[in-house]
Amino acid sequence: MIQLSRLNQERWLRFKANKRGFVSLWIFLFFFVLSLFAEVIANDVPLLIRFDERLYLPLFREYAETEFGGEFETEADYRDPYVIDLIEEKGWILWPPIRFSFDTINYDLPSPAPSPPTGVNLLGTDDRGRDVLARVIYGFRVSVLFGFILTFFSTIIGVAVGAVQGYYGGWIDLLGQRFMEIWSGIPTLYILIILSSVVQPGFWLLLFILLLFSWMSFVGVVRAEFLRGRNFEYVLAAKAMGMSNSRIMFRHILPNAMIATLTFLPFTLSGSILVLTSLDFLGFGLPVGSPSLGELLAQAKTNLQAPWLGITIFLVLAVMLSLLVFVGEAVRDALDPRRTY
Repeated sequence: MIQLSRLNQERWLRFKANKRGFVSLWIFLFFFVLSLFAEVIANDVPLLIRFDERLYLPLFREYAETEFGGEFETEADYRDPYVIDLIEEKGWILWPPIRFSFDTINYDLPSPAPSPPTGVNLLGTDDRGRDVLARVIYGFRVSVLFGFILTFFSTIIGVAVGAVQGYYGGWIDLLGQRFMEIWSGIPTLYILIILSSVVQPGFWLLLFILLLFSWMSFVGVVRAEFLRGRNFEYVLAAKAMGMSNSRIMFRHILPNAMIATLTFLPFTLSGSILVLTSLDFLGFGLPVGSPSLGELLAQAKTNLQAPWLGITIFLVLAVMLSLLVFVGEAVRDALDPRRTY
């Protein structure tokens, strides 16, 4: 079991004292962990098949239709009534709770797409006949993972650059600041527009392009802490004892600088998710057909006659971003020594 220091125990108690942020953390983690198992929750492929005294796992392996007594050597279409009847003659099928994946088109709709919510499509379908609930689950996972990865690497790069600038100062700090002023003036959206006309933007390409600019938000806070901390007496004493600069930076000054950095992390995460959603909404994000909250938002704008699309995506984004903001406020309170619990 991990033993926390007395200071970290006090911070944890201050975090728990903020009931709204503490509950929001658990709610967000619940939805995020749930989305990690999206293939088990929403899929057009059965979880388990028992046929002729044998077990099959279509979720992990492809099976030809002939395996179940069919005629074709191609992969079985488990939504085909003919295949379902073949299997159920000699066994049974265990389906996911939602029998649609993010790209599954429901051809048996009671009305033209976008179709309103029914017992089959609980949140209705989009204008291509795809289940909205399945796309929300997959899109939520993609957005949060994108935000986590972007925030993680942005933090590492921003903290490293800010630490070097603040600790060494002088020409290193001066040149670094001038470079950031020029670099921050480059319009990210225009770069994405130009690249999207040449190549199809994907998850990793978008991540790389946004990472080129997102790290700068951490530099100012870390730089200020290192400029202040490098003149403290214990740092000067460490230098006099011959301790290396890297050890002084990352062992003595960085822990204090990370307090302010950690406060920004939940807000940076929500901002990263919002950036991906905005790019998908404008059409410069993930490839067409990918599970995307921004694409659902664009569909809600296009299909005003289908209010379930707008209501669904509004609630998803509002709840997700609100939870992250509440967590950020709780982290800020936890790291503030003036707060009591």
